[in-house]
Amino acid sequence: MKTLILFVTMALVGAGHTASYAQKGNTVSNTVDKKVQKEAKKAKMRAEEEAINQASYELALDALKNKQFVLEADKVTFRNGMSTFVTSNTNFVLMDKNRSTVQVAFDTAYPGPNGIGGVTVDGNASNLKMTVDKKGNVNYSFNAQGIGISAQIFITMTSGSNKASVTVNPNFSNRNLTLNGEIVPLEQSNLFKGRSW
Repeated sequence: MKTLILFVTMALVGAGHTASYAQKGNTVSNTVDKKVQKEAKKAKMRAEEEAINQASYELALDALKNKQFVLEADKVTFRNGMSTFVTSNTNFVLMDKNRSTVQVAFDTAYPGPNGIGGVTVDGNASNLKMTVDKKGNVNYSFNAQGIGISAQIFITMTSGSNKASVTVNPNFSNRNLTLNGEIVPLEQSNLFKGRSW
């Protein structure tokens, strides 16, 4: 009788451990499934973001080739290395065929020559050069000549994105200015242009 009770007790304890192990195995399986689902979701989001960036890059590249583009800057860096974040619709470098415009405007109480806190200069674009390396990085340069501007403009856009930087090198001073932002086709830009000279 004692043997029977011992045997039944052992069977019940063993069955309990088996059920507990099965539940733990199921919990581990659920955790692994959640991790796999989370990684798949992240991979899908990365792929979608890369596709959007690549499409933006292609549009920007076509706009550069057609000479109808705008670099809408959200950051301006001065020659001493100091930088400031700015509004992209009032800080830009624009090219429309053979005409170019450089505008910077800061949020200040002083309206500046352009009436919106900075300077706007128009000029003719000449000596245009564009190179695309094997990786797809774009180097674009031109000269801007006008009443208020005489400068060399250098644009660098990295592959797979429309993010770019523009360096404006004035010919008669060393007050270089770098604008960082995104290149968009001229017809898709949303700009507010101040008074130019």
